[in-house]
Amino acid sequence: MKFEISTRLTYEARSSSTLILNIQPFQSPGQFVTNEHLELSAGLTFQDWLSPIGEKRIKVISIPEPGKIEISYQASVERNIQVVDAERLTDIPIERLPAAVLPYLNPSRYCQSDKLYKFARHNFKKHSHAYDKVQAVCEWIYTNVEYAGGFTTPQTSAFDTITDQHGVCRDFAHLGVALCRALTIPARYLTCYAYELRPPDFHACFEVFLGGQWIIADATRLVALNKIVKIATGLDAAETAFASIFGNLRFTSMKVEFEPATSTGEEPEEAALEGKGVNLY
Repeated sequence: MKFEISTRLTYEARSSSTLILNIQPFQSPGQFVTNEHLELSAGLTFQDWLSPIGEKRIKVISIPEPGKIEISYQASVERNIQVVDAERLTDIPIERLPAAVLPYLNPSRYCQSDKLYKFARHNFKKHSHAYDKVQAVCEWIYTNVEYAGGFTTPQTSAFDTITDQHGVCRDFAHLGVALCRALTIPARYLTCYAYELRPPDFHACFEVFLGGQWIIADATRLVALNKIVKIATGLDAAETAFASIFGNLRFTSMKVEFEPATSTGEEPEEAALEGKGVNLY
């Protein structure tokens, strides 16, 4: 399936600053950017980096002087999903995990899995199959945490969310990651573009490493798992923010558009994914 993506960001620079931008879809065997274009305000320069940590493509933008900053990004993305039967999505013994996966077992800044170990064991130990545990984690979050804005901040952690029981996609994803790591299931935070997200925005969910592959999970139930485009993965939001500001730079507006370009009719509907995992490579 092909998608067309458009993102517009504006900032007000009050002095020379640097902006690290993370809005470009990640290139992989299952997701290919066929065309992309970036426009910046006059006088701005940038460098491209492929991060050695997680999966992300970043632009480091140099802003030499005060003024209004406008950034426009468009891309065409071809994306092929792999649907995996749940029976194959089993635990892998720690000693057999790839070295690159091991960090996703550990607590991180926003995902304090060490503080949630007893809670996770008490609530999800009855599930013997790893995929069932992940599904139960998502179900618990969806049922017990109210999806609502205005209650959390960029400093809100998974422990805060399970205590206060409200949050947005970022908080749902952090809690899902933390609970899965507490169950010794490698999990990582995922940012993406999501079809039919209302209002259009960047979205956060998470991935778990089961059966030798990364499988998408989303406790918000706001979007179809087979209709997202991956932007970045990491330990938590600290590694995957769509923009990181260094200097005196104020964010003023954002517009995100994400629509299908073509549909072959071969992609499974969301209802057909029950009992299966979705892998975007």
